[in-house]
Amino acid sequence: MADVPPPVPASPRPLLSGRPMATARALLLGDRINTAGLERSDVYATSPLCFRVGDGFAAVFRYGVVVLVGLTPLEEDEVLRGLRPRVSEPVETREEEAVPIRLAREGEEGVGPDGTVQLRAFSPEHLMVAADVLAKSTALAHDEQQVASVFDTLEPFAGRLAADGRAPGGRRAMLKLIGSALLVQHRVSARVAVQERPDVLWDRPDLDRLYSRLEDEYELTERADTLNRKIEVIGKTATALTDLIDTQRSLRLEILIVLLIAAEIVLTLWQMAGGGH
Repeated sequence: MADVPPPVPASPRPLLSGRPMATARALLLGDRINTAGLERSDVYATSPLCFRVGDGFAAVFRYGVVVLVGLTPLEEDEVLRGLRPRVSEPVETREEEAVPIRLAREGEEGVGPDGTVQLRAFSPEHLMVAADVLAKSTALAHDEQQVASVFDTLEPFAGRLAADGRAPGGRRAMLKLIGSALLVQHRVSARVAVQERPDVLWDRPDLDRLYSRLEDEYELTERADTLNRKIEVIGKTATALTDLIDTQRSLRLEILIVLLIAAEIVLTLWQMAGGGH
């Protein structure tokens, strides 16, 4: 956990204007968001980039997710417009996760029975912890959909292969399938390290319990483990398909060699028979 966030600057008014409840929206905008050089006077932390927007709070994660808490629609549009040029490989359909966040000074922090995230304070540090979990959950949801789409493509392909014993669709279709599998494997593996804990916990170890509860509630570790196992299956399947292509190519080459040898034998016999007369 490098890049320990700088001290939170003093603010003339509390975040969310003392409201007892707000909505947190996590949006996956693309493959990456470049936050280098994005200077603001109201920054709370730099990794991830967290800053104040009006009375609300925004956190920008390099793996493509932005979390907005308590912003008006106009403020949300302004933030998203400012980030648009910094997003690499924007997604066609944004993955979104929205949850209510409630101020609960009494009782346990965590997620209530109705799915509301309960925080003892709307401090920047509390919101950083909640934003980190929401961002990871949103990125995982997008990756789960990508992996599921590859499995949907693999299933009928494998079914036809098992039924006929031959690779359907031809070499080009197989190569496209392998490319899709490898692309998803690369993007999902490199996107976000769920096991990494937020940097804010270095300065606020008292929030470690809150993070653990939110992490358990959103099943981040379990979902990441399941995703990694599926990625391994995709990788093994891509390897098997590559071997199948190589085997088919070798078989064709062997058949061609046999045909050439047979043709040479026939030609030689024909020449010998013609020479005998």
